[in-house]
Amino acid sequence: MTTIQPREPGLAGAVRAGADGLYSLEAACDLVIGSGWLHRDDFSSFVSTVTDGVTELAHIDWQSVISNRDAGLLPCGSGENRLLRLAASIAAGIPVDLNDTLCGLDPDSISLVVRAVRHANGQRPADQSGF
Repeated sequence: MTTIQPREPGLAGAVRAGADGLYSLEAACDLVIGSGWLHRDDFSSFVSTVTDGVTELAHIDWQSVISNRDAGLLPCGSGENRLLRLAASIAAGIPVDLNDTLCGLDPDSISLVVRAVRHANGQRPADQSGF
């Protein structure tokens, strides 16, 4: 028996709905949601939304996010920067130096990254089987 899980409300739900079915996008979106980026107004300005009348879908402009981060327009801590760059790399193939990016992450961040990598590889987290 299958159960239908209701979509998460708000911007996080729209981002997840927009990525639905594309493992790498799902993983990257989960990473930015888990790391708190969606709660920032300066980040959410890079998220565009559309609706089909029923479901709101959102798309993150990853290239613009990273370009603005590089220009200093998205200030953040080093851990936040690393997670954002990993998410952009997983979602859009934007190059990231893994040696620099993975070193120094705290245990919670490493858990988010491992979860995202497994998800991008087709191993959805058990709590998101209906992503």
